[in-house]
Amino acid sequence: MDTSGGNLGRKPELVSGAYGDVNGDGVMDYVFLTALKSKDPSSPYLEKITLHVQDGVTHKVHVIELNDEGNSGYNPTVFLGDFTGDGVQDILITIDSGGSGAFTYDYVYSFLHNRSKKLFDFNSYNEENQYTVTYLDHFKVSVKSPATSQSFLIDISDRGVDYLSQIYYQNGMLIKPVTGMADGVSGFYPVDMDRDGVYEIQAYQKISGLYHADAFGYIINTLKWDGQKFSIWQQWLALYGNPLQKK
Repeated sequence: MDTSGGNLGRKPELVSGAYGDVNGDGVMDYVFLTALKSKDPSSPYLEKITLHVQDGVTHKVHVIELNDEGNSGYNPTVFLGDFTGDGVQDILITIDSGGSGAFTYDYVYSFLHNRSKKLFDFNSYNEENQYTVTYLDHFKVSVKSPATSQSFLIDISDRGVDYLSQIYYQNGMLIKPVTGMADGVSGFYPVDMDRDGVYEIQAYQKISGLYHADAFGYIINTLKWDGQKFSIWQQWLALYGNPLQKK
């Protein structure tokens, strides 16, 4: 009887790795991810993605489990960089969910003195950073961020008659209240905006209208470590452009 949840015969395999000093002793450690490959050999889907840190001095391997709801997917990668400013590299992990929303499962860990501490968790971030997307009269859409009290206004007057006639009367007034949607993180990138050797993070969240494919663009939050957590340092709304019409 298979009591391993369908994992019988499959062993964890190395899927990503990087060298760096993550425990602060001045010696290179090896940080790597393992996963169970899909039972379908043609599928790149991975399950039970797990973080490991091998101490460069003792060679002891420390195992760190990821969230159950965020440890499966595609293309898991590990990146090492100093995100807190203490001069020691931290561990950034990103996993593609592969779903229709193209979400990512993202983590940042500190491993100072061989003790793991989760500095960022995508679930907590998504709960704290939600947005209201509201259609307004005269072909406008309002995007508001309660977390920062910032608001953005999108002009959708060029969306075409077929689209706009679902939402507006000919005089530009709403037929009925309409709201759009905002997704969780779907892009998570280390950046060094001020070139001081300490990394910030840019987190992308898709903003859509009537349905997911009706995308306006992304809220981009630049996150900076404030000594306790990653806080929003800069926030933008990046819009998709329309191709210029040839004359």
